[in-house]
Amino acid sequence: MSDTIRVLLAEDQSMVREALAALLGLEPDIEVVAQVARGDEVLAAAREHAVDVALLDIEMPGMTGIEAAAEVRGALPGVKLVVLTTFGRPGYLRSAMESGADAFLVKDAPAAQLAAAVRKVLVGERVIDPTLAAAALADGANPLTDRERDVLRAAADGSTNVELAGALNLSRGTVRNYLSTAIQKLAARNRAEAVRIAREKGWL
Repeated sequence: MSDTIRVLLAEDQSMVREALAALLGLEPDIEVVAQVARGDEVLAAAREHAVDVALLDIEMPGMTGIEAAAEVRGALPGVKLVVLTTFGRPGYLRSAMESGADAFLVKDAPAAQLAAAVRKVLVGERVIDPTLAAAALADGANPLTDRERDVLRAAADGSTNVELAGALNLSRGTVRNYLSTAIQKLAARNRAEAVRIAREKGWL
């Protein structure tokens, strides 16, 4: 049995992906065996290349890194999952942990730290960026319900209540109530500010 750790790298920005692959490739015990640019390609690539660890960027087309982590966790429970983010949003950390991630790091962490995290998750340790962990504790849990998040997310493009009702198969009154409650919970002045606050917290 090989001692080399087989890694899948999922990142939609090719320059960032290639830089991470090159840095990890310098480690004697790590080999990047697969690279994908979309979240919905992660599971198939992980299965095809028999990877040990998947490094997943959060912001990807097709499927977020958090959604991809949950999909891989369900289908390939032996694969360890490291979620990477450019944005240190506390809500992302909570969502990543709920999806089954073994580690959560910011992308600009030193390469040595990333390689160390890959080795640690392989032996069952959990690795979390300490700054993000402290921020997540300070921010507390996401106050929005799943439905409130759905409505806020749909409202982000400026859709009217009538358009939102049609898109989400809800009545206009229900849409109005969900938006009103979300705005109140986030102490926002309007829906646009509520969307901005929720995104900054990583709650959408």
